[in-house]
Amino acid sequence: MKKLILVVASISVLAGCAVTPNSASVYNTRQAQGEQTVRMGVVESVRNVTIDKGASGVGTIAGGALGGIAAGSAIGGGNGALAAGIVGALIGGVAGNQIESNVSNRPGLEITVRLDNGELRAITQDADEAFRVGERVRLLSSGRTTRVTH
Repeated sequence: MKKLILVVASISVLAGCAVTPNSASVYNTRQAQGEQTVRMGVVESVRNVTIDKGASGVGTIAGGALGGIAAGSAIGGGNGALAAGIVGALIGGVAGNQIESNVSNRPGLEITVRLDNGELRAITQDADEAFRVGERVRLLSSGRTTRVTH
């Protein structure tokens, strides 16, 4: 029963690793209905980048716990089960870390815009909308957040 509770808790922790989007189309609750400054410009360049949300370590911990439980309970008893649990925890930790890294890395765009006043601005955001050089766009700014939209 203790093992089942630990497995369920580990899975719940992994589910909490949801990655916050950097999309121009996604607003959080605090941003909704907030006023933004709008500037117009033309796209100078678009470059593909990877947005790394960073690993929290939860994947490593949860993977290690699941691997240790699975291997330790499936193989023998005594020292054999202990050794299998340790090896399972190591393998599970590496796998959990890799899964978390893959989930937290997102394709992004670095969009350089020449504003109507001549200034250049570069904004990095999720690659969920296509932008082309020469295209007219809007920069929406509020606090530290700027989005490029059509």
